[in-house]
Amino acid sequence: MIVLRIAGLHQLLCNNCGLEFKGFDPLRRLARAPAKRRESSPNQRRCPRYKTHLPATICLVERNVLTWDVAYTHRSRGHCETISQIGMALSFVGSRFLAEQLTRPGCSLFVTVNLPNGAIEAVVSIVNLERPSGKSAARWLVGAVISQMSEGDTARLAAYIKKRAEADSYVALE
Repeated sequence: MIVLRIAGLHQLLCNNCGLEFKGFDPLRRLARAPAKRRESSPNQRRCPRYKTHLPATICLVERNVLTWDVAYTHRSRGHCETISQIGMALSFVGSRFLAEQLTRPGCSLFVTVNLPNGAIEAVVSIVNLERPSGKSAARWLVGAVISQMSEGDTARLAAYIKKRAEADSYVALE
């Protein structure tokens, strides 16, 4: 045992998890202290998200590949569950949308969300699509990024998000 200690076998400490282990460090260059890391913020997204429950109208965007004409079809009622400056999460129930239509590459939706300060309209691209199991098999939960929105609607959305950020940052002290 003494021979191994002379050769450099020592108790070491993992810098990531704090686990003690035996390892060779003949010149004793490794410190026995865990690495200091700064605390990471809980929300590391590009834009903060806010939970909402706003009524929305959702239409499927169909584009003619030859003429690039756009048609909005299959109108469905739903809700905007989460919103940010760059995207939203929508939930809707309905059999108007087929799974093949929503899962095709590049699928876009035309969404009208009724904010308290007025309605906004946007074309969104589907990022993720989920069918939560439960009571209704026709329920969809869609995560989407905003691809097109008018300047007025962008300003209205920014004002709504600013108002939500101010309301959420308020902390009552007792």
